[in-house]
Amino acid sequence: MRISIALLCFAFVLSNVAARADDADSLDLVVVTATRSEQPISKVGNSVALISAEDIRSSQKTVLSDLLSTTPGVTVTRNGGLGGTTFLRIRGAETDQTVVLFDGIKLNDPSSPGGGYDFANLATNDFARVEVLRGPQSTLWGSQAIGGVVNIITPEPAGPLSGAVSAEGGQLGTGMARARLEAGGDHLNWRVGGNYLTSSGISAFDKKLGGTEKDSFRNLGFNARAMYKFNDAISAEVRSIWSKSRFDFDGYAPPSYNFGDTKDYGNVEELVTYVGLNAEGLDGRWKNRLGYSYTNTDRVDFNPDLTVRETFNALGRNRRFEFQSTLELTKDYQAVFGLESERSNFRTASPADYDPNPIPLAASTHINSVYAELQASPIKPVALTLGLRHDDHATFGGHTSPRAALAWALGSATTVRASYGEGFKAPSLYQLFSPYGNAALRPEEAKGWDAGVEQKLANDRIALSAIYFHRNTRNMIDFVSCFGAADPRCDAQPFGFYDNVQKTSAKGVELSAVAKAGDRSRLSLNYTHTDARNESAGSANFGLELARRARDTLNAGIDYRWPAALTTSVSAQYVSRTFNDAANTTVLSSYTLLDLRAAYAYSKNMSLYARVENALDKQYETTGGYGNIGRTFSAGIRTIF
Repeated sequence: MRISIALLCFAFVLSNVAARADDADSLDLVVVTATRSEQPISKVGNSVALISAEDIRSSQKTVLSDLLSTTPGVTVTRNGGLGGTTFLRIRGAETDQTVVLFDGIKLNDPSSPGGGYDFANLATNDFARVEVLRGPQSTLWGSQAIGGVVNIITPEPAGPLSGAVSAEGGQLGTGMARARLEAGGDHLNWRVGGNYLTSSGISAFDKKLGGTEKDSFRNLGFNARAMYKFNDAISAEVRSIWSKSRFDFDGYAPPSYNFGDTKDYGNVEELVTYVGLNAEGLDGRWKNRLGYSYTNTDRVDFNPDLTVRETFNALGRNRRFEFQSTLELTKDYQAVFGLESERSNFRTASPADYDPNPIPLAASTHINSVYAELQASPIKPVALTLGLRHDDHATFGGHTSPRAALAWALGSATTVRASYGEGFKAPSLYQLFSPYGNAALRPEEAKGWDAGVEQKLANDRIALSAIYFHRNTRNMIDFVSCFGAADPRCDAQPFGFYDNVQKTSAKGVELSAVAKAGDRSRLSLNYTHTDARNESAGSANFGLELARRARDTLNAGIDYRWPAALTTSVSAQYVSRTFNDAANTTVLSSYTLLDLRAAYAYSKNMSLYARVENALDKQYETTGGYGNIGRTFSAGIRTIF
């Protein structure tokens, strides 16, 4: 209640600040993730958060997950410092129920137990923007889009030869460097870039529990993009992103096998490649794209204290063919149609002293899909979207997912949005074919809806929004232990097996307020209340909160641009207490983080910046037993040419 009252008071203050501001033109930003085609956000009925290139630069965040955690409906957990396993949850969904895209290319790792994506190795870079689409979205994006979609979009190369270089350093031996170079002409446009991030780190094992050994992290990445225009109607494109990371982590050391400081470390190499052909017709009203994408994730873990140093290895691959056609039927009606065929495979092994060369576990599966969507504006203030998708999975068979979304402009300042969508998640390869696998698994299925209103005031200097969401998920896949169980299936799988045993629900409210006072100051605030619970009747955990889902999160920021080319920022994040386990027996305390930032434009092409993160030196846990980074100071320089 106190948080809600504070939010209303803050919105009232923003209204008064904005009411005194000068007039300004409204900017109707373009998004692509919500409809698979470029649409102004005023015509999008789904809940979308946009993180612009300027937001990324001004935040000074080194890893993208830290920035995503400040958006409505999103929470992040990390096992220790930089490089620790990092999971993202949208509206209380599971970590592997979010689709992660890089320019529309799916990044999820098929070799992980749930087939999800680990954000640990994703550093912030020179992205054009990041779109976070909340709610079930399988109609357009297929399996795993139960919680939502995160799409990282890079800039299209263009113009004369130009580039940018930035470098920074700070406490904990942390340093980062980024560089890019691009050029464009009448036919060929290209762009290359790279980044390097290193940190001596902290102990992943919480220092409050006795952790002292620092766990370091190194990440090296390259990216390239080229577009060739044959003529006004036909073009080709190739994109590739590569990264390699080395990270230390803590584990369970013999002879006691208690969790604590160990010398374990791992290497992760990721490659994403896309090639595509684009063709237009009907004076640009008919756009077609044929593409092939390939992702490869190679993970290897080591422990130098063991006789057999390699303790784990996994290789996951995705190959996807896709065709998409967008046709503008009239000015007010547009149709999108697509075909996809995806093949996934993985291989994994866990060498040990008693079995240094185990036979690897390997499996593959494929899924073919077709989808269609109609975007219509039957009357001027209304934008309606209707979609349908059918997926045919090699193991569990077919699944159909509908969606509908509505955006209704009630005048120039008020917009009502509502959407309904269904999502599903196919069982992962590990859940199907590992020693604990179950080939009879059904897909996880979700139905969700949201509705809200956005109000602009003072010539668009202030924007307020409120959204209510609700989602039910069934056939949730969980591990069933055979310890002390009488299940006859334990005869064949004595250690346990995966099964569709859980049902969950998530509902809540997302509130936000943004205001600008002239061209110098900007205030922002968002608050999310999420009630995510186990709804499995008969379960010992029935009615309990889902693990590591914060009920309340609050993010606030104030930016001020001083006359002397100096910009200062203060941001705060509050996360309420969570439970570390499904039985709600272990509590992770609430915490508040305060960040201070400053940037100085030394010249038109050069700027200096500095920040203090976790300025209050708060010690906190997002995962039980793992520590997090305390107060740190960093400074850097950025130049463009």
